[in-house]
Amino acid sequence: MRISFTARHFKSSERLKEFATTEVRRLKKYYDDILDVEIILDYVKQQQVAEVVIKVYGQRLAVVEKTEDMYKSVTLAVDKLERKLLKYKEKLRHFDKERIAENIKTELEVEE
Repeated sequence: MRISFTARHFKSSERLKEFATTEVRRLKKYYDDILDVEIILDYVKQQQVAEVVIKVYGQRLAVVEKTEDMYKSVTLAVDKLERKLLKYKEKLRHFDKERIAENIKTELEVEE
């Protein structure tokens, strides 16, 4: 899993960078095949924005969170991504089960 970190409109502290990367590494326990992670932190007016984009096979999952605190934004974004990742994983499982059932059905028809 490659992690890229970008801070827009401000100079991020090393502590913030470390916090964001450790939060994103939490996602590894939900899905092992994460290819890339982009963490983009930004200030927009009075709000602090955290955008996290992960790339998995054939899919790109993105989340944006805006709060008054950058640490809170990062945590909420990662929490939201956890839910998206679990939903994606469930969708994959369902798709695989459908394909297996379809293959079995066609094999039974061929045998008859």
